[in-house]
Amino acid sequence: MSSSGKFGKMSSSGFFSSPDQRSDEDSDSSQNESQKMRGEVHSHLEESIRPYIDLIDTLRSVGIHKDLALPTIVVIGDQSSGKSSVLEALSGVALPRGNGIVTRCPLELRLKKVPGVNWKAVLTYDKKADESVNSSNFAGPIKASKLVAQSTQNQEKIEFSDPSLVEEHVAAAQNELAGKGVGIRDELITLEVMSPDVCDLTLIDLPGIARVPVEGQPEDIGKQIKRLIMKYIKKHETINLVVVPCNTDIATTEALKMAQEVDPEGIRTVAILTKPDLIDKGTEKTVLAIVHNKVIPLRKGYIMVKCRGQQQINDDIPLEEAAQMERDFFQNHDYFRCLLKEDNATIKSLAVKLTQDLVDHIEKSLPQLQEQIKKQLWSVKKALKDCEDGPPEDLEGAKEFLIKTLNGFNEEIKSLSSGEPMTEKNMFAQLRAEFKKWNDYLNSTKTSFNNSNELSENYRGMELPGFMNYRMFQKILQDHVAKLKDPAMNLLNAIKDLIIKQFTDVVSECFQNYHVLQNTTKDKINNIQLTQLEKAEQRISEQFKMENRIYTQDPIFLKILSEITNETFSEKELPVFDKQCKYSQMLEAYYEIVVQRMADQLPLMITFYMLQETAQLLTIDTMKLLEKPDVHELLSEDSDVSKRRKDLRARLNRLTSATKAISIFFND
Repeated sequence: MSSSGKFGKMSSSGFFSSPDQRSDEDSDSSQNESQKMRGEVHSHLEESIRPYIDLIDTLRSVGIHKDLALPTIVVIGDQSSGKSSVLEALSGVALPRGNGIVTRCPLELRLKKVPGVNWKAVLTYDKKADESVNSSNFAGPIKASKLVAQSTQNQEKIEFSDPSLVEEHVAAAQNELAGKGVGIRDELITLEVMSPDVCDLTLIDLPGIARVPVEGQPEDIGKQIKRLIMKYIKKHETINLVVVPCNTDIATTEALKMAQEVDPEGIRTVAILTKPDLIDKGTEKTVLAIVHNKVIPLRKGYIMVKCRGQQQINDDIPLEEAAQMERDFFQNHDYFRCLLKEDNATIKSLAVKLTQDLVDHIEKSLPQLQEQIKKQLWSVKKALKDCEDGPPEDLEGAKEFLIKTLNGFNEEIKSLSSGEPMTEKNMFAQLRAEFKKWNDYLNSTKTSFNNSNELSENYRGMELPGFMNYRMFQKILQDHVAKLKDPAMNLLNAIKDLIIKQFTDVVSECFQNYHVLQNTTKDKINNIQLTQLEKAEQRISEQFKMENRIYTQDPIFLKILSEITNETFSEKELPVFDKQCKYSQMLEAYYEIVVQRMADQLPLMITFYMLQETAQLLTIDTMKLLEKPDVHELLSEDSDVSKRRKDLRARLNRLTSATKAISIFFND
């Protein structure tokens, strides 16, 4: 669906008019004007405009504004700028008015032109978390036939058919959300008005900007209001409707300053000049220059309006009559008469402009909005999948869920401990790195054993010079090998820490939502590892005791000795090379065998006890959890996890509903 070219020329004659009607506009009688204020709109224009506004209203109703910024018109202004009067003139209903802060919560005003129906309104807002339905929150003594109050667990909804009750209901809703007094809140109140006498338009009214706190207001009330306003107007999807009195210096208006701060080029800002009857004589040309965009240029321009004053309100002047009086004011004004022909004056011109601006804005924003909803929907589905469903309430279902959960964990542990190739957490790559350090260390301890003083003096017994005994050979090797024991134990502890971390990571991943199950399993891992550590330490100590016995196969020893000496030795020549001059090389050859043995034996030993057996014992131990009667306790979730799942499901519902609404819009 496209709105290009569907609007024709929107005019202030009625809310919409054809070009032919515009030419007769100035000669229309007062009676015709009154009829047109009741909302004569060409049906083909209604059909092209209403769907756009309905779509955004629907998206906001399902709560998509909590996830994405929607195309919106927000109304801002300093206190007493005439903001409430403008909204009242647009909507045809009396909104809360008075001194100080009147709008204390954002008020979404949805105006729907519905031909052939009586005036009807629906007020909705989200209740406070601890609120229940309370009839005292309803405004005034209202007859049952006039009011239908519906309340869900989270939302208050009030339907009524008397326009005079709008002010009371809005005030009551603000009191409930922001408390009685002068405080403000971020919670949105929605007022939907259906009538044949309104334009198709949706906008949000924000609290007026206060400079000085009055009695009962917090000292930072000005900052609070500005923060709330900034939350809305900084979004690029927002059209900022700034209400400025004609009788003030526009350059010093706080509301316009804030709009310029977030929209310095004035691309999405519209200014409404109010109270033109109060300007000082002689300043008319200055005001006209502002309206004609010559002072502070705004891409969407300026419109001047004259709403009911306090005296007219006191005299109960109807809005229709006030509209005619507004038109007469401009038609008879020496300077502002030209604004009528330019469609830059009157509430009717404002209604037309805002509706067209909003629909154009919606149409331009829709493709990006649709794409954002798709991306967020995919992201939420993924997050919800990661968050997974919670355990069933019944015991049998909970046991089945626990079995499935434990089996999934055991499969991960089995995969981890068996060394299967994994993309993210390949533990064996880390183990190999540690074992390589061990091998490098062993190689660094090799020595040539050719220090003659060490051989002859440190290990010499009663033998005469030039003789060497086997005991000396043993002692030198035993002392050298014994120095490897502490580094071997360090290797064991390093591997233990690595395995515990990897296993506990799997626990956190598989049981991320179940803190009791997490803690129980982590305790099991630590206990099993302590037991296995004792076994491994014992086995390593035994290995070093065995290394005290100097032994290797003769062919192995001779092969290594041949490589070191570059000579060929065989078992037949054994007596020949038993000379002291060969002892250093014989020591070196045997130590090379020890290094090779230790380089392989310790990693095999450590992985067997610390990894393989730990994984087997852990699998058995975790399945024993099924024997416990407190299955629900094991599967109890963190409140944060449960809340996150609930929030994700709510977002999923919102985004799904939004996707459906947009799909229907484009297919119609």
